[in-house]
Amino acid sequence: MRATRTLLLLASSALTAGLLTAPAEAAPATAAAPDRHCAREGRIDVPGAEVQETACLDDLTTAGTSLSGHTNTSDWEGLHASGTPNPSGVPGIQVDGYFPDGSATNTNNGWNHDSQFVLRVPDDWNGGLVVSGAPGVRRQYANDFVIGDRVLARGFAFASTDKGNTGTAFYDDGSQPGGSIREWHRRVTQLARAAKVAVEQRYGRPPAHTYMAGISNGGYLVRWQLENRPGLYDGGLDWEGSLFRAAGPNLLTYLPTALREYPTYAAGGEAGDRAERRMLRAGFEPGSQFLWEYHYGVYWDLTQRIYREELDPSYDGDLEAGVPFCQAGTPGCDADYDYAERPRAVRDAVRSVQLTGEIKRPLLTVHGTLDTLLPPDTAGRAYERLVRRAGAGRLHRSYEVEDGTHVDSLYTTYPGRLRPLLPCATRAFDRMVAWVEDDRTPPAGGFVERPRRDDLRTGCSLQE
Repeated sequence: MRATRTLLLLASSALTAGLLTAPAEAAPATAAAPDRHCAREGRIDVPGAEVQETACLDDLTTAGTSLSGHTNTSDWEGLHASGTPNPSGVPGIQVDGYFPDGSATNTNNGWNHDSQFVLRVPDDWNGGLVVSGAPGVRRQYANDFVIGDRVLARGFAFASTDKGNTGTAFYDDGSQPGGSIREWHRRVTQLARAAKVAVEQRYGRPPAHTYMAGISNGGYLVRWQLENRPGLYDGGLDWEGSLFRAAGPNLLTYLPTALREYPTYAAGGEAGDRAERRMLRAGFEPGSQFLWEYHYGVYWDLTQRIYREELDPSYDGDLEAGVPFCQAGTPGCDADYDYAERPRAVRDAVRSVQLTGEIKRPLLTVHGTLDTLLPPDTAGRAYERLVRRAGAGRLHRSYEVEDGTHVDSLYTTYPGRLRPLLPCATRAFDRMVAWVEDDRTPPAGGFVERPRRDDLRTGCSLQE
């Protein structure tokens, strides 16, 4: 990657040499023109970054960066449906770097250093900036395909962070319970502020509008930022954001039920029927049963253990993130976890990262009806109720997309039963921008039907 960047930097030196050797007012107009390919590359100095590397690229989208080494496909694989078309051919500057941090879970770029970020600034800029945080426990390139490519093609600059910790041991950063999640807040804020400055360095003026967009934990961060750092943004897209509430719901209030009851449900019989009813009462959506086996094996167990370790490490004593796939009755087993019976300190840890619904900027939420990791009743609908109780309903639209689930890649396995959320998330982002910039009120929130004739990888009935 670094060799490639060196060649690209050399290739762009003729464009940047005048900028490096003379002040802006003394340079020829053509040399400093902000619409020239990679103009002012040498002026980009991301505030607070400990390390940064810039590259002049012919294509900032994944079609180009996958070939040039300026993304990591493993960061974003599995988040979109196979065969999903995406825009390409967006020339501009990419900046990779990291902010000072004491943890080292992110191995991207050979740095072995957390708080890594990527900033992409297209030659043809529309005056806007989109900031994102990685979903799940992924790294800074996780949103490249599903968010970055699309906003870059529309002319936005795009910045993304790894949130300051990554991987299934994200909790192991030496902080107090909830501290790793609280770091997510700081790292997104840090990147948003720094990216605004870097964008101004490149184009000679600050962004006219700044938006935030994110998936899952990234969606949670959109909500948190619009509640707590609204001065940095003009609006946001929340794609199936997770929800933490000290009084519930949160992951720890319903995932133990799934771990405890699913094996009995899978065994069938009358006991299986009773287990199914208990899972539905815990919040899992009727009709999602065909996804339960996959989620038990891939998501539920791991998610419960690592987030419980982050928020309640004392539960399993000296164990770290419990015992994988343990059965009820095993000492320290997460299948027996009872959030309501845990000490007050656990609820205090959750309270330190909880959402309130007090958004202060326009927010559009997209959530699938068959989300089986963050069921609508424990996440999307619950947050919509919070927003209304907070008196911020006028700033919020929530769309529940028929047959959408948590990751679009499952559409490839169940094309007759699921549909990708990406088209609706893209449409919702456009509606949010039009709401902010053109005062065009988006459609009322509610149910979004599955298209009957459109290509599900591109179509969405979320209209004007």
